Amino acid sequence: MLRICVDMDEVMADTLAEYLRRYNQTFDEEVTPQDLAGKGLWEIAPLDRQQQLRSFLDAEDFFEDLDLMPGSQDVLRQLSSRFEIFIATQAMAVPNSLGSKYRWLQRHFPFIPPSHYVFCGDKSILRADYLIDDQPKNILRFEGQGLLYSAPHNLSATGFLRVNNWEEVAQYFTAVQA
Repeated sequence: MLRICVDMDEVMADTLAEYLRRYNQTFDEEVTPQDLAGKGLWEIAPLDRQQQLRSFLDAEDFFEDLDLMPGSQDVLRQLSSRFEIFIATQAMAVPNSLGSKYRWLQRHFPFIPPSHYVFCGDKSILRADYLIDDQPKNILRFEGQGLLYSAPHNLSATGFLRVNNWEEVAQYFTAVQA
């Protein structure tokens, strides 16, 4: 059975919406995803706000109640009948996120067993046939077929097989023989 690794943040979970909500609320701003085309919030925020940006991520509740990326549940449920699905998230970049991410996955993706959660720091360790991720650097180091999941920060990245939403993910894997 072919194996698909799926990133969590900005692929399954809408972390950007929560990040922008906290940023805009704290600094009385109105930054939108469109304002981030080709860059991350870290790149447009003033230097004196960088520590606060990190504290948003380190908050115990940040990852607990993230919205789902539209279609992710349904498509992953469908794919799990044909493929071995692993969730691969760089949780070690934010160690406080481990418990929250685990609970979030249990609540929203109960059909994916915890034995298929990979909380890592470097995704080059992954051994799978496919990786769906929003970070070009992770796909570059992956040995299988990478699919770059579109997000505001990666819109200028070229040379990748790109999927813009979960409908496109489903369409891509329709043609793949499991």
